[in-house]
Amino acid sequence: MDGARLSSIIAPAFYQVHWDIMDGLHTYYDLYGGRGSTKSSFIGTEIPLGVMNDPAANAIVFRKVANTIGSSVFEQIQWGIDELGVHDLWKSTVNPFKFVYKPTGQVILFKGLDKAKKMKSIKVAHGYFKYLWFEELDEFAGEEEIRSVQQSVMRGGPKFVVFKSFNPPISKSNWANQYVLTPRRGALRHKSCYTQVPPDWLGEQFFDDAEALKETNPRAYEHEYLGNAVGTGGEVFDNVVSREITDEEISHFDHIYMGIDWGWYPDPFHWSKMHYDSARQTLYIFDEYRANKESNAVTWNALVMLKGVTGQDLITADSAEPKSVSDYREYGAFCRGAIKGPDSVRYGIKWLQSLKAIVIDPTRCPATNKEFTTYEYERTEDGEIISGYPDKDNHSIDSVRYGMERVWRRKGQ
Repeated sequence: MDGARLSSIIAPAFYQVHWDIMDGLHTYYDLYGGRGSTKSSFIGTEIPLGVMNDPAANAIVFRKVANTIGSSVFEQIQWGIDELGVHDLWKSTVNPFKFVYKPTGQVILFKGLDKAKKMKSIKVAHGYFKYLWFEELDEFAGEEEIRSVQQSVMRGGPKFVVFKSFNPPISKSNWANQYVLTPRRGALRHKSCYTQVPPDWLGEQFFDDAEALKETNPRAYEHEYLGNAVGTGGEVFDNVVSREITDEEISHFDHIYMGIDWGWYPDPFHWSKMHYDSARQTLYIFDEYRANKESNAVTWNALVMLKGVTGQDLITADSAEPKSVSDYREYGAFCRGAIKGPDSVRYGIKWLQSLKAIVIDPTRCPATNKEFTTYEYERTEDGEIISGYPDKDNHSIDSVRYGMERVWRRKGQ
């Protein structure tokens, strides 16, 4: 198909994604964003186009609930076929939902996962399932369910293209939101919104409605139209910025802090490394080491060999385990126990909350990024927020709090 016609179907925001797919650069394409971003239209075009361009390729499309297929992904694929101008080359059925490419017999199948925990082995007469699409990713049970399906379907072929698409749920702790923040080899993550789409594609009314919501409820607008997980209001830290911290930035970090939260199993050992820019009230968390069932000698050796820690680096650790602190000193570490004391947890967390930004590199510090972005106040059965901080899933938070203790304990902090 000529590029001119394709450009009238695919929004400019997806041009680079299209060429990435054509060049075979990634396996997983995680597309997320707000209403009207045309991500589903893009996928609905790419799948039939890809099937027609590869005689061995077939496709399978998943929704969590089977009875949503007809009014969503099936219509979206039909739209893509029609817009490509190849309607006469495809035959469709609705019981079961299926498209058949007439020249070769290749198929696009549709499946719901609401009645089975795992996808049973499914095959096609010719070729293999090169394309998979999980629409409304957040509706599935979680990453384990998706992985199980992929293991069953992604067989017998040299190259796969797996699409996952969704509008981010409001809660930052939702598994799909966390999924796209977790680095993965072979995955391209692409976020889009309606402002990147030609206005005439969506119509004047769509833009009027978006602007009206922007004026009356900016938070809802940011979530629904811009596709941002703005949170439920119960997040402990609303100042976290998840982004890459470059080697160039790190080379200029000159106020380094380290902390340890001791653990064995199921609670992990967690070491954190930070830089604090006091002038800008910004904390940078740029390295971590987390382990289960590792002795103090093993974790110290890992910090020395893998993280470059020396006996000159001050590490502030949880003083609730004085033996572990003593062990580290015996190994040559410059380790001291946190002072703690009454309300130390509350004061430490309040200081972290008061910062203009807590910048966390999700690639260098995946566990830290997950804990800081999903740490929420507990609620009553009526949904009311309970004051106080939950003592769970906070190992990196404690580690950072210990490491920064000599800063937040200063007068005036």
